[in-house]
Formats: sequence, structure tokens, C-alpha cells
Amino acid sequence: MPRLSRCTVLGLLALAPVAALAGTVEVQFEVPVRSQIDLRGYETVAIAPFMVPLEEGEAPLERRGVNVQEEFERYMRRILRRRAQLKIVPARGADYPSQDLDDLAVNSDFWRVVGERSRADLLLSGSLDFDIQDRSGYRTEEYVSPYDGRTYYRQVLVERSGFEYDIVMQVYDGRTGELLHSDNFKDFKEFEGARADPLAGMFENLYALEDRIAGVFTQKRVQTSRVLFTD
Repeated sequence: MPRLSRCTVLGLLALAPVAALAGTVEVQFEVPVRSQIDLRGYETVAIAPFMVPLEEGEAPLERRGVNVQEEFERYMRRILRRRAQLKIVPARGADYPSQDLDDLAVNSDFWRVVGERSRADLLLSGSLDFDIQDRSGYRTEEYVSPYDGRTYYRQVLVERSGFEYDIVMQVYDGRTGELLHSDNFKDFKEFEGARADPLAGMFENLYALEDRIAGVFTQKRVQTSRVLFTD
């Protein structure tokens, strides 16, 4: 081990009591996080129909009282009005030339025409995939026999439903047709019961995603903490 100089040793000894006496305090505060899109200069938005893929052989959710497209548009209207203060106008001329989101993302001419017809500064589009899954299965549990008092194991059927929401959101400039932002939001929730309410499951998904979705358009504040030395 290299030898320390006399001055270095004295300096360390002088700092030791200070370090021992120093205290800390944890401070909680909020930090602003900018929105994904700068809304300066944008006042109106049109919500074009979101595509809802349907797998072959899959029963439409409308039969179970759920219209995914309508419910999501109603939800986005509330978000855009309340949290982004954008005026919502009808989307006109949004007859998609393709069902491929990648093709639409580079078709600025199409989106510019939709923006002109709708007189919208921003255009919102994308796809929605809401999947209901049967998550029922058997699990092993203990039980004590009332006849001989011994502990046995048995298989018990547990009925559960899973709800998975997969949202692709694209935001276009209605004046230039340029793609301003694209994002993918996913959430999964599981409930007891083989036939849990799909509408309740959908809004549980949306509630979990709301801050992220709103963050595309609005500034948010997140809580963080820092440790400060008091002495």
C-alpha cells in the first residue's frame, strides 16, 4: 500500500468529524415533462376512424355491447377537450387508400387533403386491437377432510378473463400531411369471472394508459425526490 503524506492524513482526519455529523433530508418535488407534440399554432383536431382488426372467425364485440371504435373516439374527445383544450372538428374525406399503417404514414398527400376538407390543424388516426381472453384454469389447493382430518390436495377451476388493449396512435399535421408523432400503447388487465364485463375491462385498460396517451398532447408533472445535505 503506498504511503500517504502527513498533510493528506491530517486532512482526512479533519474531514471525518464533519462527515459523521452531516445529515440528509429527502425532498419531494414535481418536475414538468414536455408533451410529445408542441401544440403552439394548433387549435383544431379531427379524429379519423381508427382501424379495428378482426381475426378470422372472431365474433364482433358489438354482440357483447362494445363498439371499440366508438368508445375510444368518445374517450379521446374527452382527453383532447379537457387536457389539451383542442377544438374537435369532423374528419372529412378519410376514406383510407390502404389498411396498412406504414403506407398511410408516408402518404402526406392523402392526409393533407383530409386536413383541407376537415379544416383541421391536427389529424388523429391509428388502429385499435381489444382482445378478450379466457384465462380460466385449474390450480392446486389444500383442504382438510372432515372425515379423517387429513390434509389432501385437489384441483380447483378458477374462472378469469383477460383484457388486452393494443393502441397504435398516429398524429398528422393537417396542413402539410406530415406525420408528427406515432406511438404504441399496450395494457393488460385480468378479472375474476369467465364472462367479466368487456366494457369495464376496456376502461380499466384506458385508465392505466391515460397519462401516457394525454402526454402526447399535454405537459404533465411527475413527482421525484432528491437527497440534500443539511449540514
